[in-house]
Amino acid sequence: MTIDQDTVDKIAHLARLELSDAEKQETIQDMNRILTFMDKLNEVDTSAVEPLVYMNTDVNVLREDVVRQDITHEEALLNAPEKDENFFHVAKVIG
Repeated sequence: MTIDQDTVDKIAHLARLELSDAEKQETIQDMNRILTFMDKLNEVDTSAVEPLVYMNTDVNVLREDVVRQDITHEEALLNAPEKDENFFHVAKVIG
């Protein structure tokens, strides 16, 4: 596969880019170089290589998710600018 003027025009349109003629020619050359490199990679025999999911064998060590009460209901309401004895008062946002 090679990249031509029509392909670059279509990609530029989809990406909402305005390219000058010089930029289009440069883009054609760059994209063709990328495809040539990909063709070289496709020539490599990778049948004995397992897919790589992570860069190393470390496993995420996460702490256990434990529910705990850090502050009481009353402490949570202490710094509220507007409240009653159980709830925060906020501005109405739904009509």
